[in-house]
Amino acid sequence: MSANRPEPGTPMIVQWRKWDGSPHWTNEQVYLGSDQWGDWVGQPRGWRSSRPGREFTAPAPNITLIPHPDPDRGAADLALTINRGHPKGMRIYIDLAWDLRWTADAEDGEPGMPALAHGIDMDLDVVRVEGERGTWVDDRDEWAEHLVQYGYPADVIAHLEALALDLEQKVRTQIAPFDDATADPWLDRLEALGMERQPEK
Repeated sequence: MSANRPEPGTPMIVQWRKWDGSPHWTNEQVYLGSDQWGDWVGQPRGWRSSRPGREFTAPAPNITLIPHPDPDRGAADLALTINRGHPKGMRIYIDLAWDLRWTADAEDGEPGMPALAHGIDMDLDVVRVEGERGTWVDDRDEWAEHLVQYGYPADVIAHLEALALDLEQKVRTQIAPFDDATADPWLDRLEALGMERQPEK
């Protein structure tokens, strides 16, 4: 994993693929900085996320933590996204990942928007919505389908299934970095950049 990072305020992308190498989400982001938990990137309102057959612009500002890499694997196994003012009340969305790491090379994306982080999306997500619905592990059906389709290794399956349950509990109890006190200063920093885009008419 490269120690190099862009300057805070630099546009970049976070690029996802599936286990078989097929393209998944490409998210326009801006680098915000790092702390004890890892690197923080943000997506101002109006910035784009796309994958084959689908595209949307962020309805509200959000930040994503790419944790420091696991020392045994040299990569992170989750991306923690925290929203502010999401129209559906979604506060937290955690993508379980494999081989999430930094690179200097762009594979796709807009000109001048280099890919600096990429990883494999591993189906399972942990979600917290403000209100009665609360916190849960999402996309178990997709996980079960892809276990067969992609043939995930047994050690990957065991690790991520245990991680999903652990994250669900941590999100429920809102311990750092899954708490407002950790996230809100980074959201403030993102909004202070003034980089939101107006919807196209």
